[in-house]
Amino acid sequence: MPKNIVLIGMMGCGKTTVGRLLSQRFQRPLVDTDALIEERQGRSIPDIFAADGEAHFRTLELELCRELGKKEGLIISCGGGLPLQGEAIAALKQSSLVFWLDRDPGETYDSLDVSGRPLAQAGREDFIQRYTLRAPIYSRSSDYLVRNPESPEYADRLIAAIYLEVAQS
Repeated sequence: MPKNIVLIGMMGCGKTTVGRLLSQRFQRPLVDTDALIEERQGRSIPDIFAADGEAHFRTLELELCRELGKKEGLIISCGGGLPLQGEAIAALKQSSLVFWLDRDPGETYDSLDVSGRPLAQAGREDFIQRYTLRAPIYSRSSDYLVRNPESPEYADRLIAAIYLEVAQS
């Protein structure tokens, strides 16, 4: 089994849900990069964006990835924009298998509560365009693609697919 299992994909694609289930199934701690940054900063991501800007948030992500890349035995659920930083995803990949949870962007947006998500505020078309720009990066950053159906009820299927991939590696 790899040192870490990393989940990437657009916001709302199921990373946190699948991460929790993988954590339980494999008896590994779950690290949600966004949640850990919020905890360490003592404020929400929207507050970090508003006060310090996206660039500062991305610096915090990079620092965290460098730290997590040196650890073992984790399930890591990444913020949707994290793979855009090649250095951040490279830091994680040194000790991990990376799984891209891909879900239809329109369905994903329609299921989101956008209130706590600064990069989803511009609307559905912008979200779909953002997905279109990010998809090739997610593809290059991942070791495996797992297509996530429209609802979390299929998380067990995703876990089974991830388990098979991990068991074969």
